[in-house]
Amino acid sequence: MRSPIWHPFTQHGLGEPIPLITRAEGASLYTQDGDRIVDAISSWWVTTHGHAYPPIARAIAEQAGKLDQLIFAGWTHQPAQDLAEGLVGITGLPYAFFSDSGSTCVEVALKMALGHWRHLGQGQRQRIAVMQHSYHGDTIGAMSIGERGVYNAAYEPLLFAVDTVPFPHAGAEQATYDALAAFCASDDAAGFIVEPLVLGAGGMLFYPPAVLAEMARICAAHGVLFIADEVMTGWGRTGTMLACDQAGVRPDILCLAKGITGGALPLAVTMASEAIYESHYAPDRSKTFFHSSSYTANAIACAAAVANLGVWRDEPVQQRIDTLAARQAAGAAMLANVAGVENVRQCGTILALDYHVPQGGYLSGLQPRLLAFFRERGLLIRPLGNTAYLMPPYSITPEDLTSCHQALAEAVELLA
Repeated sequence: MRSPIWHPFTQHGLGEPIPLITRAEGASLYTQDGDRIVDAISSWWVTTHGHAYPPIARAIAEQAGKLDQLIFAGWTHQPAQDLAEGLVGITGLPYAFFSDSGSTCVEVALKMALGHWRHLGQGQRQRIAVMQHSYHGDTIGAMSIGERGVYNAAYEPLLFAVDTVPFPHAGAEQATYDALAAFCASDDAAGFIVEPLVLGAGGMLFYPPAVLAEMARICAAHGVLFIADEVMTGWGRTGTMLACDQAGVRPDILCLAKGITGGALPLAVTMASEAIYESHYAPDRSKTFFHSSSYTANAIACAAAVANLGVWRDEPVQQRIDTLAARQAAGAAMLANVAGVENVRQCGTILALDYHVPQGGYLSGLQPRLLAFFRERGLLIRPLGNTAYLMPPYSITPEDLTSCHQALAEAVELLA
């Protein structure tokens, strides 16, 4: 009998097993049969400190008994106030607009950008530029600014056109700068949105902070909005709280989600500069920022996020990140000597590599076999085609991380 559940990014016609997880702790997941699984990808990049992290779990339980949900249009609550103030301190951006997911905070960013120019009397500035191979989510606007391909081919009639700058491969960065400058020089350019330092779903592609800084400089020189999508890269994944920190960049608009609650509950925020907020601020109701969802700034989710900020403040999180990054670097050095493994790369706590196959890409025939290989070894590692990566919680033990590195090396047997 088929389950009534339709899982995301899952082709049920392949008949692959879908384990039932009953509890989790740290970097460990436990199945209904009692098997332990190492969560090597933080359950889709969200879990930072570890599953069921006690300070965050306690905050959720406490808030649930006081105030669970409140309409946020014209009303507020203390967890949202505390969270917004904390986020302002972290990002340097003065205004926080809450939403529910990575995709929605990106949609908010796009709407903020277009509304900004319209309210300034420059409504012709409607074009958005993106980076080749980027991914920003699965709602219509977010898909429109992502790489076109198998992800969104069926929905092409719904998507709007964007300008694309090439990915800044080492030695070819000038082509990226030139394309971005040409876009910014046009009088209808509204904004450039980019994943800082790491393009996630596009294949775990890395580029250095200097490139990020130069792209931000080009946008600023032309008065074009610079939008940073740190949904995945934020909260320490690249080695610092924000990837933009490594480049000394403060974007006009910043998207945060995933690790904002430590991975416990869905929540997102779009941080905006003074200029973005002021262009919407008026006694004229037609300039209202028309966006919301029923669960905007849910009180329980905000309480979890406030607790997460407390963990960052009170615990040695940066030390844990540095230690994990060093261990990932050691793993990368080992994997670089494995025949059949290519392009081993590391950025902060993220390690990625490519397996040498005749036909790569997201639909590579190797991917289902890799999934099964890792699952049989008690590892949750979810490859992107022939690209495998590790992005574990910061609490993963050295032994579990070594097991992950070893499994990545042993998986080359599937190439024979």
